[in-house]
Amino acid sequence: METKKHIRFDWAAKKILRSKANFGILEGFLSELLCEDITIKSLLSEESNKETEDDKSNRVDLLIENSKGEIIIVEIQNSRELDYLFRVLFGASKVITEYIQEGMPYSYVKKVITVSIIYFNFGQGKDYLYKGQTIFEGINEHDIFQLSDEQKALFTKKSVEDIFPEHYLIRVNSFNNNAKNSIDEWIYFFKNSEIKDEFKAKGLAEAREKLKTVDMDKQALSDYKNYLDKLSSDASISQTLHFEIEYKKTIEIVKKGIIAGFSDEIIKTMTDISDNEIDNLRNDLKNK
Repeated sequence: METKKHIRFDWAAKKILRSKANFGILEGFLSELLCEDITIKSLLSEESNKETEDDKSNRVDLLIENSKGEIIIVEIQNSRELDYLFRVLFGASKVITEYIQEGMPYSYVKKVITVSIIYFNFGQGKDYLYKGQTIFEGINEHDIFQLSDEQKALFTKKSVEDIFPEHYLIRVNSFNNNAKNSIDEWIYFFKNSEIKDEFKAKGLAEAREKLKTVDMDKQALSDYKNYLDKLSSDASISQTLHFEIEYKKTIEIVKKGIIAGFSDEIIKTMTDISDNEIDNLRNDLKNK
């Protein structure tokens, strides 16, 4: 696999961005995504981060505490998981319960923000960037439930959604490479491992300098290339499995069409399968 000019963001998150000296890169990305200036106070324990070949090496977790005491979970996922949203829910819930001491008032529950950078075809939707929040809408009046002035003062929150977890989904494969704004510049980098000279988003200037593959030592570059090869292999296996499953479905449709007495032309219209394959299946069914 050809190594591009800049290191993939998932590899950087594993090996480079955990250093305090490089927090500016993460801070820039999160500031553009959340539309506010983010300062990282610390990286918390990341027990779910996988490092070995036997583990899910595609999964990268960064557990970040910002200067406001909020917890931000950044997860990067390459392999396809249908139940991924449930894992996002579980991860946020786990952090909420882990970062409050027994006996403390519920108002001490920390705000949790999850950021999922997804490299597989996930769900349905026209957009590549989604934000999820919790609001309460009146069943009868359709108004939005608000905090009272006393609650705002006690919780130091402006609205109900500021209390509940906030979720961001970045569907990298759905991005069309047209960077219209600063967060798009980051997503372009996620997809292409390239930072264009004209990009001005926060953190990208630092990323442009610190995430160059040319600056990697021989061992790091070898490990990185092995990682890229593994990603390609995993993607190929996933694509093959998907093809085999779809092909088996097609074969079953053809068999049912033959049994029902459909002509070859109708079966080809339904399945786009070749004449030879239809003939072979007809013979197989006759010999049974």
